[in-house]
Amino acid sequence: MTKVLVSDSLASQGVELLEHARGIEVIDRPGTSPEELLELIGDVSGLLIRSATKVTADVIARADKLRVIGRAGIGVDNVDVAAATARGIVVVNTPEGNNITTAEHAIALIVSLARHIPQATASMKSGRWEKKKFQGTELFNRVLGVIGAGNIGRIVIARAKGLGLRVVVCDPYLSSDGAARLDVERVTLDQLLARADVITVHVPRTPDTKGLLGREAFAKAKPGVLVVNAARGGIVDEAALYEALESGQVAGAALDVFVEEPPSADHPLVNHPNVICTPHLGASTEQAQINVSVAVAEQVRDYLLNGVVRNSINVPSISPELMAEMAPCLELAEKIGRFQGQLAHGGIDQVEVEYAGDVADINVAPVTIAVLKGLLESSKANVNMVNASLLAQEMGIKLIESKVSQRVDFASAITVRVKGTVDRLIEGAIFHGNQPRIVRIDDFMLEAIPDGPTLLLHNHDQAGVVGTVGTILGDEGINISRMQLALVRERSEAAMLVNVDSRPEEHVLERLRDVPHMIAAQLVEL
Repeated sequence: MTKVLVSDSLASQGVELLEHARGIEVIDRPGTSPEELLELIGDVSGLLIRSATKVTADVIARADKLRVIGRAGIGVDNVDVAAATARGIVVVNTPEGNNITTAEHAIALIVSLARHIPQATASMKSGRWEKKKFQGTELFNRVLGVIGAGNIGRIVIARAKGLGLRVVVCDPYLSSDGAARLDVERVTLDQLLARADVITVHVPRTPDTKGLLGREAFAKAKPGVLVVNAARGGIVDEAALYEALESGQVAGAALDVFVEEPPSADHPLVNHPNVICTPHLGASTEQAQINVSVAVAEQVRDYLLNGVVRNSINVPSISPELMAEMAPCLELAEKIGRFQGQLAHGGIDQVEVEYAGDVADINVAPVTIAVLKGLLESSKANVNMVNASLLAQEMGIKLIESKVSQRVDFASAITVRVKGTVDRLIEGAIFHGNQPRIVRIDDFMLEAIPDGPTLLLHNHDQAGVVGTVGTILGDEGINISRMQLALVRERSEAAMLVNVDSRPEEHVLERLRDVPHMIAAQLVEL
């Protein structure tokens, strides 16, 4: 019998599904302590968890038989995914089981915030009748700014339109066709801030979205805006939000998530009169709990009994034999996609992937998926080799894949052109010996190793720019590990791709952008 440990409380429907599966023995131990987990983990092949169980590197080190970890829910912050991957353990989650519930909670917060429902309820329960004090805001024909049009954001949009709200959306990966299907206006973040009466965020917390709504954003916002966050704590800068509430720039806020959960009893936002808050209830409905419980049980069962992988965080759906053959191309493809994704500004309408050389002789479908995975992961949570194509399709991104028959100067070459608000071409190559390189960025030809924090600098071809760049980075204590230069003489323009040992802060980028003759300075993590 294959043993599966359920260490957190799951809806009974999911546990029963596993109990009825032939060949699986269920150990149902909700509330398993860390000490008990270390004792039990060595004898189980599957582990089902929610947020309470912490699957640390120590736990994984003792998991001699563990093959799959199933997270009932979307977040895997409590799983050491890197350690699991190193041990060959599949990590799966349930990204769609609580979409409707979370979206409905966001709508409830918007309405409650606009009409002061929590404050008015508390007032009445204390014996007061303060009708004039709680005069609210009518939502009909107001502008709702939605940041992030993923699965949850799209449901929020549909529900909001039913309330008569006019919806504008900021999502750099929403294509014009995708916006047309949603019947919304696609805008930049600055445009959204200037126009929205209510702002709601539905993006994952990543390095790019952390503090997305901060002091600078609130300063650009429409005075008296309402702010709602039912996504992840930290996307809204809590200190900046408090300041904006105190100044009146933000009239009110509704928060279901915080940086630290639970927040302290004296948290200034929890105690602010113009803030309503709930204890991370976005996914807390009976239906959502059943959905995620059944979904994760099905995924663990199907993987253990049939080797089927769905919603994997860390394992592509490629056979071990094929993986060994195409690993260098997969690595290069993902890094090119990541490069393009971090440079994208605005919507992406089309992605063209062209293959030449040895890679054109194999089944390139997984390589194309790797491009999409890298492209989307900077803005979408839990993008993997299984769901990258579907996410791109849902976003209305048109994909064109082609092969060229002529031989090239490299063992294999992969060219990715992204079209949308910004058009950009990046070509990578596998040198003989399986060495991945970036060899072209638009018209600039070079030979760069795609690794770690990397500066892409575009400047007019004038003496002194390279030296000034080196001086600035040296002043900031940032070591240059590699630098590649390229020149387009016809335009008298140059480009530098600079690998650095540590990620430069924003003020360093601003210093680089202020260098005479500098056209653009951007940072990518490869």
